[in-house]
Amino acid sequence: MILLLLLYNCFLFLSLLPSARSSALTTAIAANERLCFYVDADKAGEKIGFYFAVQSGGSFDIDFDVKDPNEKVILDGKSERQGDYVLTANTVGEYSFCFENDMSTLTVKLVDFDIMVESEPRREAPAKPGQVADHTSALEESTFRLNSLLLNIKRTQKYFHTRENRGFSLVRSTQNRLFWYMVLESMGIVGMAVLQVYILQTFFTKTGRRYKV
Repeated sequence: MILLLLLYNCFLFLSLLPSARSSALTTAIAANERLCFYVDADKAGEKIGFYFAVQSGGSFDIDFDVKDPNEKVILDGKSERQGDYVLTANTVGEYSFCFENDMSTLTVKLVDFDIMVESEPRREAPAKPGQVADHTSALEESTFRLNSLLLNIKRTQKYFHTRENRGFSLVRSTQNRLFWYMVLESMGIVGMAVLQVYILQTFFTKTGRRYKV
């Protein structure tokens, strides 16, 4: 009976957590391409979480900008490798999140990003450790604390995932450069050998003029 009551309380407090709509995607952005994604804010005051990281391509950087429903730029960046932002939707409507690979002429950028819209404002931490609001129980505080820890773990996983992808991309790029360097070096050695043989043949096969007395 106590176990059922505890499970019911957990379910009740989990239902009090801010509901969120998220979109985690990985997309390839070609050279000189601008790619935009859109989310809707149903009411003013919603929190929009925006995370991105360039996984491969060039110097692992990208240009981005975020615009509100009135086409006003509320966040932008140039040659950014990654970012993690939380925005407040003061205007109801459609928000655009755009990436632009304008600095590259041939390189394709692979970008991993996540857009999350929370339907309620984020909960503020107590002013002092151990302080609990009058209307908040200890179980609810623990639930919010676990939610915060899970978000931190998620960010850490994204960070190491990005580091792994960038390391793999760097190793693959280095392998390609070493391969073509070895090919060019081998072609140069073969070419020099052929040229030396040709020069030696001309020295020994060249005949001068012969005169009869």
